[in-house]
Amino acid sequence: MRDAGHGPVWAVRAAGYHTDMPDSTTLRALALVCSLKPSPAESSSALIAEHLFETLRTQDVECDAVRCADFQIAPGVETDMGDGDQWPQLREKVLDADILLISTPVWLGHPSSITQRVLERLDAELSENDEQGRPQMAGKVAVVSVVGNEDGAHKTIADVFQALNDIGYTIPAQGGTYWNGAAMQSTDYKDLDEVPQAVASTTAAVARNAAHLARVLKKSEYPPYE
Repeated sequence: MRDAGHGPVWAVRAAGYHTDMPDSTTLRALALVCSLKPSPAESSSALIAEHLFETLRTQDVECDAVRCADFQIAPGVETDMGDGDQWPQLREKVLDADILLISTPVWLGHPSSITQRVLERLDAELSENDEQGRPQMAGKVAVVSVVGNEDGAHKTIADVFQALNDIGYTIPAQGGTYWNGAAMQSTDYKDLDEVPQAVASTTAAVARNAAHLARVLKKSEYPPYE
């Protein structure tokens, strides 16, 4: 599978849907794009993240994307591994976000190695609790997007969901979107002239559900752990 990038410019439309909620609180979303390619290389993982952002913006969500390959993320399971580790910069963005999107290609049926590194670094948050004993990430929402031209999207989403849930994130209904091309072919998500309707509608639904759930959790927190 090639994790190539932006091709023709087209938008995933949200079918005119807007959340009809009196709460107009602006939310923040962060995409950790786990392509193996650093900027400025084009990335299908970055592109599908942007398509999800298009709907999030209609829901009054501020969106920011980070190409993880642009940073020196040291191996480990601490918040700061020292010696040039740039994860602390990304961690601040993660902590500020109400919604986290992990966007990954599929390689050999699995998430990218960068995705695994990111999840291992997020593992440190298991030791970080708020004043009421809740995991620091409880009350935050996480979603996943996957691209590739080989099998493995469902397994990849399941693996990332399980890790994010362990860390404390809440997963919305149908919180994953993906595109799989034909096996052993060279066409990537970025090469499509048009997003398949099923993918476009799923991507939009993920965004709407994420924004809805994030607002619900802001209004009604999880009960104290202690």
